[in-house]
Amino acid sequence: MGYTMPGDPNGPTGPSGSQGGTDLREPPSRGRVLVPTVLVLSGLVLAFIIFSGIYSDWLWFGSVDKPSVFTTTVLTQIGLFLTFAVVMFAALAANAGIAFRARPMVERITPEQASLERYRSSIEPYRIPITIALAGLLGVMTGLSASSEWQTFQLWRSGGDFGTTDPQFGLDAGFFVFQLPWLRFVLSFLFAVLILSILTAVVVHYLYGGIKIQSDVRSASPAAQTQLAVLAGLFMLAKAVAYWLDRFELATASQSLVPGFTGLKYVDVNAVLPSKVILAVASVVVAVLFFVTAFRRVWALPLIGLALLLLSSIVIGWLYPTIVQTFQVQPTEEVRERPYIQNNINATRSAYGLDGVEIQEYSGREVAPASVIKNDSGTLSNIRLLDPSIVSPTFRQQQQIRGFYAFPDALDVDRYQLEEGKQRQGAVVAVREVDLTGLPDGQRNWTNDTTVYTHGYGFVAARDNVPSSTGAPNYLESDIPPEGLLDITEPRIYFGQLSPPYSIVGAPEGEPPRELDFPDDTSPTGQRNNTYTGDGGIETGSFLHRLVFATKFQDANILLSDLVNNESRILYDRDPRDRVKKVAPWLTLDSDPYPVVVDGRIKWIVDGYTTSDQFPNSARTLLNEATSDSITETRRSVNALNRDQVTYIRNSVKATVDAYDGTVDLYLWDENDPVARAWVEIFPDTVKPRGEMPDSVLQHVRYPEDLFKVQRTVLSRYHVTDAQSFYSGQDFWVIPSDPTKAGVDVQQPPYFLTLQMPGTKAPAFSLTTAFSPSRRQTLAAFMAASSAPGEDYGTIRVLQLPRNTTIPGPTQVQNNFESDPVVAQQLNLLRRGGSDVVLGNLLSLPVADGMLYVEPVYVRAAGQEGFPLLQKVLAGYGQEVSMENTLQEALAKVFTGSTDAGGGGGGNNGGGNSDSTPEEQLAAAIAAADAAYQRGEKALAEGDFAAYGKAQEDLKKALDRAAAAQRQLTGQSSGGGSNSPPPTIEAPPEESPPAEESPAEEVPPAEEVPPAEEAPVAQASARD
Repeated sequence: MGYTMPGDPNGPTGPSGSQGGTDLREPPSRGRVLVPTVLVLSGLVLAFIIFSGIYSDWLWFGSVDKPSVFTTTVLTQIGLFLTFAVVMFAALAANAGIAFRARPMVERITPEQASLERYRSSIEPYRIPITIALAGLLGVMTGLSASSEWQTFQLWRSGGDFGTTDPQFGLDAGFFVFQLPWLRFVLSFLFAVLILSILTAVVVHYLYGGIKIQSDVRSASPAAQTQLAVLAGLFMLAKAVAYWLDRFELATASQSLVPGFTGLKYVDVNAVLPSKVILAVASVVVAVLFFVTAFRRVWALPLIGLALLLLSSIVIGWLYPTIVQTFQVQPTEEVRERPYIQNNINATRSAYGLDGVEIQEYSGREVAPASVIKNDSGTLSNIRLLDPSIVSPTFRQQQQIRGFYAFPDALDVDRYQLEEGKQRQGAVVAVREVDLTGLPDGQRNWTNDTTVYTHGYGFVAARDNVPSSTGAPNYLESDIPPEGLLDITEPRIYFGQLSPPYSIVGAPEGEPPRELDFPDDTSPTGQRNNTYTGDGGIETGSFLHRLVFATKFQDANILLSDLVNNESRILYDRDPRDRVKKVAPWLTLDSDPYPVVVDGRIKWIVDGYTTSDQFPNSARTLLNEATSDSITETRRSVNALNRDQVTYIRNSVKATVDAYDGTVDLYLWDENDPVARAWVEIFPDTVKPRGEMPDSVLQHVRYPEDLFKVQRTVLSRYHVTDAQSFYSGQDFWVIPSDPTKAGVDVQQPPYFLTLQMPGTKAPAFSLTTAFSPSRRQTLAAFMAASSAPGEDYGTIRVLQLPRNTTIPGPTQVQNNFESDPVVAQQLNLLRRGGSDVVLGNLLSLPVADGMLYVEPVYVRAAGQEGFPLLQKVLAGYGQEVSMENTLQEALAKVFTGSTDAGGGGGGNNGGGNSDSTPEEQLAAAIAAADAAYQRGEKALAEGDFAAYGKAQEDLKKALDRAAAAQRQLTGQSSGGGSNSPPPTIEAPPEESPPAEESPAEEVPPAEEVPPAEEAPVAQASARD
């Protein structure tokens, strides 16, 4: 037997040999195979997850016909990622390579070099991979940061001019909004590159002996000195640019001068700006010294220059401005700062769209004779009694139908043209959405959640000023199937605010429908089903699509279930705001989308804002604070705005989302907005011109609530346009707390009302709010923004009361209501039996040069099934308050009545003529009574309750005169007469058309009205 040498290929360890027929080699470790396999599979899974997200997004944007938004966004992000990642990687790798190539030859091994040699020898085989890995990691991190700035980059490329020039620098506002943010980002990137490059060079030079810091004589090689000096010089040049850009950033900096002040102050212009210029020039000088050192290697001069620069930054950049502020500004601050405060006022009013606000003086009358009330019939006949934030439980009880349907906690206000040629009817509206949380636990499974309960059904609308006889909403569209006046042809809600996260709909032709429409007792199955036939969503018939969406939603049922077929479509991202946000990521969206009926279909209207926090000299506003009120605090699903601070805002886009197929349409509402114009250029063909908005949609456009809240917050201070008065702050206003929310200090929300502002020709649908003086509870001003589409849309009018006015504000009015003995007694009566009294919104209305307050009073039965019904109406004018069953009764009691014996309108025919005989007086009184009755009938038919109240009063006066004349004829005493006439509400002459009209068929017939003798004021109940 021969001897096999170690390493012999034919020996036991060779590929073909074995000793004694036995292979003595160790079997390969399973771990050596398993670990790579797991890593490869994990990589494939991760790659497919990433692919699923990108591919599903591509499909989604294609489903809404906006693929360019996806491609533009992704390509911009990829371009920025690659550009900045490559620059960072290249800079770090280049500096590491330069430092390595310039390493000195080690002539003498010192203890320091000996210890470093061990590190060098251990990392030398991996030097290049380590360098690539570290530089690549930092490059990837930088690229990711840069890709998140894609909007800043696109605005820099496409932004134009605002047409507004900064008063200090003479630059257009577009430079600050579009150019400056991107320049600052690029500069910060350069700082990061230079700092990391310096650190990289220092580390490599130290490892390879170019820098010695532990030896007796600390030194650096000439190559190391050259490289570090060049990098330091570049850093100082970047610092000079930073100092120069700092000058412009002063125009957008918040200051503590006065509340809300942003921009340059006296000390900035006269001390900080010169110091920034000096420091920028000094930084350039130091940079030159470093560049000289790179060749001459004399470090004393640049280091001395750097030290002097640091000292200058303290003395010139901080100490000198402090001295100027202390000794020049503070003793006469108001005088010094006056021009800069004025700049802030002008810029803020322009940036928030308040420079066109119409402010007019308002006398603030506290007693209104009937003779002036007739001029405000357009307001009085359109007072909204239905509170959209209170009647949601009533909608649920009466219109929910089943527990899996739901309405939002706060409903919406809109208006509809019910009859041709008549004015539009205000309405409180909501859609009946599907809500999976309302299903019993036993019915919650994948099939029901995903393929059966897929959509809501129906639109519900109620007249806002004419409740039913029981105090419930008076529906003009209701029930399932839908019945009413709005002619809805497609009532299904597949895209809504409460829709499930995703649903799978559609089925092959001939297959029984399984998507629940609504319960139906006439159907053998007890329900009516539907099969989706729209184009919304994404087809899921292919295996790839099923796998992609099973991965996206982490739900294997999508891949395995037989309910998913070739005709199936998956619906997701169904909230209207989510859909608009994906299509237009550059918009800030209003928190309250509202549904409308347009051409038989239900659509959502969403208001979109363009914002910026870089408008020069404009005050900063925190969005979520400015838009918070008592409704947003209690709403079930609050789409509150984010915590971004803005200095500029415009309502530039109106978006619609079809509730059936999810189609998203964007319309450029403000065509003069430079920010919107820039985005339209970035995403061409995604936003339609304003002129292409259908008239049927245009009729439902309204002024956006969140914009109005921001504007009223800003206007509470910036209605003061004089710099001296602004500095004193004495005329600032505050937004009253909601007086109906006891114990909760939240702002009163704005209210949509139809009213006629002084100086206008007709009533208009408007968004309104009240202001109180700072630290007082009286009324300071009233603000209304016209919401009616047309030339007047968006006009903001402010009625400013005298500063010494005693007209109560909302808080005082609420206190007057509840402290009045008669009102308190009636409220206690309403609470009998454990019922809850719910106070509706306190509406402020300018009437007869004063302020009328109206508040509906609801009563809710005790128990979980109770829901609020309108039972009383509170009214206040000046110091007068009343609480009555009807709106007209309440109004009549707070206004001063006319002393005219005849009452007008034919009611004085012969009544006051002492020369006429009793027979003539009786005939004239009967004729006047008949005329008054006819006027009352006509007023009821036209929905003009103010005119109806006056007609009833005239009727009573005429009947009283007839009774007096009859007593004279029979020889009885005529002293009984009638008592002083109660207050009346004058209406316009009959030939004047009513300001707002309701269909005649909704008004109770005349025979149901009690006799005039029993009620001197309008007897038509507000609940009729």
